[in-house]
Amino acid sequence: MLSNFNTSLELLETVQQEQLYQKLLHQLKKDFELANVPINIPLDITPEQLKSTIHEKIYYLIAEKFPEYLNLLYVVDISEKEVKKIAPSDVVDISAEVSFLLLKREWQKVWYKAKYSN
Repeated sequence: MLSNFNTSLELLETVQQEQLYQKLLHQLKKDFELANVPINIPLDITPEQLKSTIHEKIYYLIAEKFPEYLNLLYVVDISEKEVKKIAPSDVVDISAEVSFLLLKREWQKVWYKAKYSN
């Protein structure tokens, strides 16, 4: 079920409860690949490790490869309005917020596919 989450880990726990975690991993891999942003997400990654991996990659993209970061936001279809709501602070905090937005959007995609594809 789609609902309001406060943290990435809360979201990932729900994904696991809905038994859609593997589908979320595949969706993440697919969209990062489409954006031409290499990321290593093994299929046995824990939610904590996944959160950390996504956060590190977003941080790196913001700091080092901003055009690729913007392309990833476009491919994943993260609302510009949502990104603009993030309070300006240091890059670590911003990348954590963007990671959360990315996970939420990917979860929406997976949830809708699971619910309506049958």
